[in-house]
Amino acid sequence: MFAKITGLIVTIFLILGSSVWAGKPSVGFVYVGPIGDGGWTYAHDLGRKALEAAGHETSYVESVPEGDSERVIRKMARKHDIVFTTSFGYMDPTLKVAKQHPDKVFLHCSGFKQDKNMANYFGRMYQAKYLAAIIAGGMSKKGRIGIVGSQPIPEIIRHINSIALGAQQSNPDIEVEVLWINSWFDPAKESDAAQALIDNGADVIVTMADSAATVQVSKKNGVYAIGNDTDMAIYGKEAHLTAAVWNWDVYYLEAVKAVENGTWKAGSDWWGLDSGIVGLTSFHPDVPQSLIRKMNKERGKILSGAMDVFDHGFTKQDGTRVTKALTDGEMLGMKFYVKGIISKPPSG
Repeated sequence: MFAKITGLIVTIFLILGSSVWAGKPSVGFVYVGPIGDGGWTYAHDLGRKALEAAGHETSYVESVPEGDSERVIRKMARKHDIVFTTSFGYMDPTLKVAKQHPDKVFLHCSGFKQDKNMANYFGRMYQAKYLAAIIAGGMSKKGRIGIVGSQPIPEIIRHINSIALGAQQSNPDIEVEVLWINSWFDPAKESDAAQALIDNGADVIVTMADSAATVQVSKKNGVYAIGNDTDMAIYGKEAHLTAAVWNWDVYYLEAVKAVENGTWKAGSDWWGLDSGIVGLTSFHPDVPQSLIRKMNKERGKILSGAMDVFDHGFTKQDGTRVTKALTDGEMLGMKFYVKGIISKPPSG
């Protein structure tokens, strides 16, 4: 009986669309880090603020451990019409709560599971990472880039490979070392890893973690850095070459509008550079115009659809040559390193 009632509620919800809500739907966010991290969560919160500016009631809970997220997601579902959950580890808890609240809409960032009232979304950040790495590779005098890895999941491995391939556009012989901290946000570990990479010879540091600690360490050591998720130049403009950034307002405004007007459907959104959801910040004065032109040439190819990062041939770390374009599924499940990365890929 419960299953029949639940199915009826879902059917009515999908038919009525925006008429379920009187006025603008309210929106809740569940964050894995603090809104002041200067990176991932800060970027999402800028998107939330754009919704507030558009007249939506919003709220958020920050620094929610992935293992404790179900309780928080359920609380947000009771309070809001739409719930965004913004960490990969929130996927299964989001799905569970979505099944329990068929009259609400749930959108999970970076995952792949869906239901009638649950979708997933992400941006093709690997494209922006590739472009930023063209700058990094051209600015490295030692021919060595260091990457602070956060959590060893396919998303981050994909971004690391994009950085290696981008850097190779400027220097085919460049070496890339990766040190994993197994955390999204841990400034102390991020600092230690950045320092170790510099001690090992890297003169450009790129981080996959959420704080600006690596930019600060790079400044202290007189080397360059690439910011992560937001413009981190304010933490060390002397070191900051550019940053691959998220513009989440582009997606959040569009997705919530679709729910509001009744056109929203559960699915998987993976928007690219052409949408504006990802991009680069301004460049350090030291970056020569010739290098920026090289990057812009590659950017133009991506925007036109003439190429993507993983579709024009590359070699894996084990020597296997890949000549066919990777599918989205292959990119989303990536576990290998490309040639040029000198570290061993994470196990599992």
